[in-house]
Amino acid sequence: MEKDDTVSKASAVATSVMRPVQLLLREPMCFCLNLYSAILLGILYLFFLAFPIIFREQYGMDLWQIGLTFSGIIIGMCVAATTSSVWTKIRGRLIQKKGTYEPEFRLPPAMLGGILIPVGLLWFGWTSRHNIHWMVPIIGSGVDAYAEYAASALASNGLTRCSFAAGFPLFGIPMYQALGLQWATSLLAFLTLAMMPLPWVFFKYGKYLRGKNWLLRGTQYDNMTEFWAMKSHL
Repeated sequence: MEKDDTVSKASAVATSVMRPVQLLLREPMCFCLNLYSAILLGILYLFFLAFPIIFREQYGMDLWQIGLTFSGIIIGMCVAATTSSVWTKIRGRLIQKKGTYEPEFRLPPAMLGGILIPVGLLWFGWTSRHNIHWMVPIIGSGVDAYAEYAASALASNGLTRCSFAAGFPLFGIPMYQALGLQWATSLLAFLTLAMMPLPWVFFKYGKYLRGKNWLLRGTQYDNMTEFWAMKSHL
């Protein structure tokens, strides 16, 4: 009996360790959302490296002044957070229109955020010049902060996001030194521009991708809408 108990515990631990990896590799929707949000978070952390480079070299700010430049991101996040009630109403209208709940109804913030991210990055990068007031790129960073809010709207695997967030900053400084302030930031903007259609693709084809979920086959959750509604705590 004791041996069986040990085996069952070991099996439970193995399942707990392997299941996130299996979901990442075998479920298309999970993989797509993980990759999308992980790249956004990685870009966000890499983007933070630009602040001391830009505001020290272009504007001659000291350490505490550079710290204050991050206030633009705080303001941007607060503005984004105040729109939560608007997105809730939009989601409610979608539910009424379709007569059912789909998890893709939570994607409109990401659809708008996907447009604002490259705009904010390009604004920040190309206004970071000594002859342009330092407040202008900070405003651009506030717009880009919506990326964090939009990415937060997507359910994502923490391991993937943290791996990208840890890896991207490692090549941030060499990239800015090699490409310069404007083009390095533009490279990030072009990457987010290439990903801009993804929330729209998820919104249109998300139900089909979720139908490929191998984990739910043969379980009690034959109704996919019911399962995902429960997972989204609606």
